[in-house]
Amino acid sequence: MTVVWVLDTDHLSLFQREDPIVTQRLNQINFVNTAITVVTLEEQMKGWLNVINKYNDQPSQSEKLILAYKGLRDGVEYLNKLKLLDFDQSAYNVYQELVHQRIRIGTRDLRIAAITLSINGILVTRNTKDFAKVPNLLMEDWTIP
Repeated sequence: MTVVWVLDTDHLSLFQREDPIVTQRLNQINFVNTAITVVTLEEQMKGWLNVINKYNDQPSQSEKLILAYKGLRDGVEYLNKLKLLDFDQSAYNVYQELVHQRIRIGTRDLRIAAITLSINGILVTRNTKDFAKVPNLLMEDWTIP
């Protein structure tokens, strides 16, 4: 069985910024065995759209608006290269079970955990404090050498 490492939003951002430790670790494994969730995609896109909306009606901030649109475009191009895991029925069922267990972490984090559990993956995150509350979730923090 092939292991899938699921990059949480924080680790994806570190990789995009070419963090040397995270990049080195990613290069040590087969890149085809890494993925992100559709929830991480949502978080990244919302971030760029929030910046665009912030500067939309501010002519004095045109440079920031232009950079925000460039960031959105670059983000879409970059994310298209990654394997994307869906929030499908299997993940939804796991999510509902976690909600029923009253796991106290954010909704999006709980969905990321559910997707990861549904494929028997390993979540790559720095947010081990919150994700440790999710039973049976395997985690790694690639920022620790």
